[in-house]
Amino acid sequence: MKNNLPVIAILAFLISACATTKITKTDDLSGITWELDYISGSRIAFEGLYPDKKPRITFDSATNQVSGTASCNGYSAKYTLNGNLISFGEPGITTMMFCEGGGENAFLQTIKKVNNYAIDKENKLNLMVDGVAMMRFKKIK
Repeated sequence: MKNNLPVIAILAFLISACATTKITKTDDLSGITWELDYISGSRIAFEGLYPDKKPRITFDSATNQVSGTASCNGYSAKYTLNGNLISFGEPGITTMMFCEGGGENAFLQTIKKVNNYAIDKENKLNLMVDGVAMMRFKKIK
């Protein structure tokens, strides 16, 4: 039994170390530009909502600010993060161009409802409402 004790201790250490590697950290979001590739709830096809340019979002953990494009107009907003819980402040539009397709409004209305997030096994960012994916983003930078 004495000879098995070091082996058991090493196995216990390895198992506990592996269990902690899947935790999502703020660094998983910050400094990365994410581009929308799915949005829920619209009756219009994704390409119809965003015929020219897809929304993008970039998180800055130093200022708790997100910025990006809601399709054709830029925006920024504050965000709060607590584990996998996330909330966004009221987005402020930084440009005032006319946008076709209705996608910008769909994006801004949906992001206000988001309350949690996850990064899936394909490294896509899922913004969710009560665990249901409402928006999905892929890394582009």
